[in-house]
Amino acid sequence: MPAKSAPNKSKSAQKRVRQNVVITLRNKSVKSTLKTMTKKVTTEVNNKSKEAATDALKQVVSALDKAGRKGILHKNTASRKVSRLTKLVNSLTPSVVA
Repeated sequence: MPAKSAPNKSKSAQKRVRQNVVITLRNKSVKSTLKTMTKKVTTEVNNKSKEAATDALKQVVSALDKAGRKGILHKNTASRKVSRLTKLVNSLTPSVVA
């Protein structure tokens, strides 16, 4: 006796499968870009280059905020990453103690 075949999927389910493939690829691409940009900031901080780190930070903050708005990252996750990177860049200049 042959095994049961899977039930036919509805048209809308088939379309969702196709959409999910495209969305997943797009999200992977954006996340990869964010990781690369984040590494650039940390590399500049390790090289003690304040100007380059600040410029890289500006780009990363914009990209993280956009990813948070679009739902690629949770907005709190994006905010946390921005905060940590900003704190890292600001550690390059010693703070003035009152």
